[in-house]
Amino acid sequence: MRKLTFAMNLSLDGYIAAPGDDLGWSVPSDELFQWWSDRVEATGLALYGRKLWETMSSHWPTADQQPGVTPAEIEFARRWRDMPKVVFSSATSTVDWNTRLVTGDAVTEITRLKAEDGGPMDIGGATLAAAAMRAGLIDEYVLVTAPVLVGSGTPFFTALDNWVNLALVETRTFPDGVLLTRYETRR
Repeated sequence: MRKLTFAMNLSLDGYIAAPGDDLGWSVPSDELFQWWSDRVEATGLALYGRKLWETMSSHWPTADQQPGVTPAEIEFARRWRDMPKVVFSSATSTVDWNTRLVTGDAVTEITRLKAEDGGPMDIGGATLAAAAMRAGLIDEYVLVTAPVLVGSGTPFFTALDNWVNLALVETRTFPDGVLLTRYETRR
């Protein structure tokens, strides 16, 4: 059975995007960017909701061809293009860059994917992750918390019907006061 992890940057008050989908507060240090790049390299399958897919696919497929690109950005772009991806959307009609589109029930498909053999899966996008969270499918939560309060926006966590008990398995501090906390779901 594959492990499913929800990992995102978030503000101290729990938002993954500020109002208007503003991500300007979450620019990573070089060290944190490398951590995210290594995570992409280790991911067996990435699951994206529509909005996060649109954000990622609007930049990373050609990021390595932009003026002033760094070696780390070149490496991340290559890793991102090569990483197998599934996009869950009924509004998107085409995907590319080693990606498959699912228009049906996300929870059913994620459950099926978890039951397969293969490397770890990451899930991203607030709506998609919320559905997996409510269904009890997430095995690990990785919160990369920036020391900023944005006041409102897109929350990392969704409203739940039941408690989810977690066990802290890692903490790590990055430059600029960014704190990584990793929790496993206790079942």
